[in-house]
Amino acid sequence: MQRLKKISGSMRLPFLILSPVCVLLGVGAAVRESAIINWWHVLLIIVWAVLGHIAVNALNEYDDFKTGLDSRTKRTPFSGGSGTLQAHPELAHWVLGMAVVSIGIDALISLYFALVSGWGIILIGLLGLLMIYAYSVRFVYHPLLCLIVPGVGFGTVMVIGTTYVLTGAFSWVSLAVSFVPFFLVSDLLLLNQFPDVEADQTVGRRHLPIIAGRRTSSLVYISFLALAYLSLVLGVIFGLFPVITLIGLLTVPLAVKTGLGAYRYANDIPKLIPDMGVNVIINLATPALTAVGFLVAPLL
Repeated sequence: MQRLKKISGSMRLPFLILSPVCVLLGVGAAVRESAIINWWHVLLIIVWAVLGHIAVNALNEYDDFKTGLDSRTKRTPFSGGSGTLQAHPELAHWVLGMAVVSIGIDALISLYFALVSGWGIILIGLLGLLMIYAYSVRFVYHPLLCLIVPGVGFGTVMVIGTTYVLTGAFSWVSLAVSFVPFFLVSDLLLLNQFPDVEADQTVGRRHLPIIAGRRTSSLVYISFLALAYLSLVLGVIFGLFPVITLIGLLTVPLAVKTGLGAYRYANDIPKLIPDMGVNVIINLATPALTAVGFLVAPLL
């Protein structure tokens, strides 16, 4: 139990709530498609999503420990790793094992979903596996991939995968709404890279703040925020989403504040940290509110 308590830090538990929120958005898209929701399957999808999230976090911690990166970063509440393996280096193989076990369980769940909902989920599962494995060991060395892969994992894989399991088919609604977390989660990781620029350079990483600079990257951050909200508005305009999903726009004032802060304090990390915290709130609240809109729309 003591060992489990120690390695749980590498899961980055406070951030795992993002996975159920993205699943809830996929459930909302399924409701929009008039699906009869199997709540047992919803629970299993949440387990599937959270295990995938744990796996990518654990692999990231393991890789950053092996390269020595985390020992060079100045940790913030939102970046620089958990510090678990720096404090307990003897647990490195346990953290790697946790990632492998999580992936294995996810594979079994995907196989079950393939049997009950259709083999299309295998394609989504394989895409998710690619995201989990390659993010830390490959994609962080390619600026464009490093930028978009987090959004693919939490938007494309989790949202579309959830709707597919619940409806047995791919859906234009789930594709359209997946762009909301696609842009937001990509933004989440982008902003969290700002404090780590100097440390990441020492191990050869090449994400956007390194190759373009923090100030230019803040403009990309602002653009992605705008595209997330535009995706929601266009979904309503084209009749894919119910009008009430526009409650997701309630976080726009927070986005304006964070966007301005990202630009103003791009090179002043201590002053940027509060905006990094608000960015987390935007990532959780916007898809959650949008999902609530989908779920309550049939009752109105």
